[in-house]
Amino acid sequence: MISSLRRYKSNFPSIGSNTYIDTSSVLIGEITIGQDSSVWPLVVARGDVNSISIGDRTNIQDGSVLHVTHKNPENPKGAPLVIGNDVTIGHKVMLHGCVIEDRVLVGMGSIILDNAYIEADVMIGAGSLVPPNKRLESGYLYIGSPVKQVRPLSIEEIASLKKSALNYVNFKNDYIEEEIN
Repeated sequence: MISSLRRYKSNFPSIGSNTYIDTSSVLIGEITIGQDSSVWPLVVARGDVNSISIGDRTNIQDGSVLHVTHKNPENPKGAPLVIGNDVTIGHKVMLHGCVIEDRVLVGMGSIILDNAYIEADVMIGAGSLVPPNKRLESGYLYIGSPVKQVRPLSIEEIASLKKSALNYVNFKNDYIEEEIN
């Protein structure tokens, strides 16, 4: 269950209980991951020049890249990466110095850039580009490059956001059990 967890300067990843980290992923530096989350094959998360925070029951799927923007005199806080609880990050997603609140689904191949802010209960369609400093309002589907608000989510779609995250909790539990046996 232990992946390539790497120190950067004085920072080392902190992993919550019952969290699955695939051995082919690489997590470097100031990274905090909550409980019951999962990081799947070939994910790279570099918390080297700022922090990465990932909540509980959140899954980061295969081939995704997570990074941050460094702190500097013009931008003293830089742009850390903050991902909430019950979030599904699809395959090959690139996240860079943005904030993603709870119960969000980011479709495969999407890119979310510095200081973008994704409110809770949002779906982002596959292949979408969220430009820097863009805010996505809660309760909507967004698609495109650059992303555009398409329509409100149905009650069923909003419920499916948490269900997607819980499916990955079950998948990672299977992987953890296989490693034990």
